[in-house]
Amino acid sequence: MNGRRNKELPRKGVYTVMQDDQQKKYRTKNKDAIMTYLDMHREHSFSAYDINAYMQENGIQVNLTTIYRNLDKLTESGVIMKYKTAEDEFCRYQCAKPHAQCHEHIHMQCRACGKILHLECDFMEEIVRHLYEHHKFTLECSGSVLMGVCSECQAKMKE
Repeated sequence: MNGRRNKELPRKGVYTVMQDDQQKKYRTKNKDAIMTYLDMHREHSFSAYDINAYMQENGIQVNLTTIYRNLDKLTESGVIMKYKTAEDEFCRYQCAKPHAQCHEHIHMQCRACGKILHLECDFMEEIVRHLYEHHKFTLECSGSVLMGVCSECQAKMKE
């Protein structure tokens, strides 16, 4: 050869180590922002579009696909729960209450404020038994949401 060092240029579609580190930081920044949003909305349901609006308001550039990918991972790990209501065309999510066995009870959501309430009553076993014995229906609590109005919003409406 002519004595010059042959510098290899990255081929198209191949990341350099520096690009890979930047990509990891970028993903971490997005995930951290999503986790911050979840912390702020522990008692309310939310959609991927809600998170996207939060990101845009805070100047964080993120693709909606990235948000969905993170939400899917958080759903799989049990950090959040995913459900679809009859009136929404897209999925809603809620934070799983720590140590509350969210998959074993029904949730209630206030139509006025969006707050999520956990129906952790002793009669849950009775409901599950009744549904099966009288209707041959097996209840899957994960994703089950009863819609209504919470006591706080009822009080505001009376004022």
